[in-house]
Amino acid sequence: MSILNVYNPLSIEVDHGDGVYLYSKEGTRYLDFTSGIGVTSLGHSHPSLISALKDQAEKIWHCSNLFKIENQQIVADKITKNSFADSVFFCNSGTEAVEAGVKAIRKYYNYKKEKKFKIICARNSFHGRTYAAISASGKSKLTDGFEPILNGFKQVDFNNSKELLKKIDKETAGIMIETVQGEGGITPAKKQYLRDVQKIADDNDILLFFDEVQCGIGRTGKFLATEWVKELKPNLVAVAKGIGGGFPIGALLLDKKTSKSMNPGSHGSTFGGNPLGMAVANEVLNFILNEEFLDHVREIGYNLRKLLKEEIVPKFPKLVSEVRGIGLMIGLVALEKNEILIKALIKEKLLTVKAGQNVIRMLPPLILEMKHVDEAIAKIDKAFSNI
Repeated sequence: MSILNVYNPLSIEVDHGDGVYLYSKEGTRYLDFTSGIGVTSLGHSHPSLISALKDQAEKIWHCSNLFKIENQQIVADKITKNSFADSVFFCNSGTEAVEAGVKAIRKYYNYKKEKKFKIICARNSFHGRTYAAISASGKSKLTDGFEPILNGFKQVDFNNSKELLKKIDKETAGIMIETVQGEGGITPAKKQYLRDVQKIADDNDILLFFDEVQCGIGRTGKFLATEWVKELKPNLVAVAKGIGGGFPIGALLLDKKTSKSMNPGSHGSTFGGNPLGMAVANEVLNFILNEEFLDHVREIGYNLRKLLKEEIVPKFPKLVSEVRGIGLMIGLVALEKNEILIKALIKEKLLTVKAGQNVIRMLPPLILEMKHVDEAIAKIDKAFSNI
């Protein structure tokens, strides 16, 4: 086999996609509740994204950051105008955005000539697969065979501000958590927990870094999930996945004080912010920064969760027990092995993805409509009835 054997793909070979549907080589149509793991925010083959990519492809594909790229400025301006951020660093993935954030935290205190470098993270988290990212998540399956992991990261229980406070010492530089844990089981941070974390950061001169690679860019019904708590004032936020609508783009959002410490030469990326990616991101943001679009995400997400709670959980109490999530980031807690339930859903032509804590993860495109919700509920009902 010429492809490195690090994946375990389904037997389905995808031919093309259209909106919320994927089609196999054999022509079978699947309702896609994976979105490429939260990536295809506007669905498959969105005409506006195709047009933006084609137009840019006819001009220039790549020139690197040796030159000014007009759409970089346009996209960065849209992000800073609609968020806490003062500046944006563009890269190619969520892991890269997290790595940039870790560097920015340490650079900030180096800039201030303070010996702070430790970062407190949450157990059951996922920040990517590079060394800093797996080290942040702590010893787990991600680190097996890759030890020793990097120093300077401490883990505490998610949604436990008391334990977090006990871990702080004079060398603590930052707190890095997912606003909603995705791979870990679709677990939102509690609002009071986030308020407590903000106070802890303020009281101890610690930078606050949120990983919103999966839960950002409209996925929860807000542009950033941190916006659900008004008191929250992040210093850094990592985003990726949905901002490219399928094109590989990541970005680190920085506030004014952290931006100052990242001077020319302190970080960079050959492909980050390339013309093709920026053309697509610009078009994605035209949709997602529209409040009516976000209203739609909140409404459809609420309706989907409501139907799962009222029609699926009570009918199949031996298979599922709970519905988690916010917006269109939804987890169905399984009592049977989630792989078994996911395979049953595939037979009914509904695609989902597993998550930690034995959860069935649902990340449909943000353009989902009620007819698709009804279709999904019918497929789930049939799949679980067959079990």
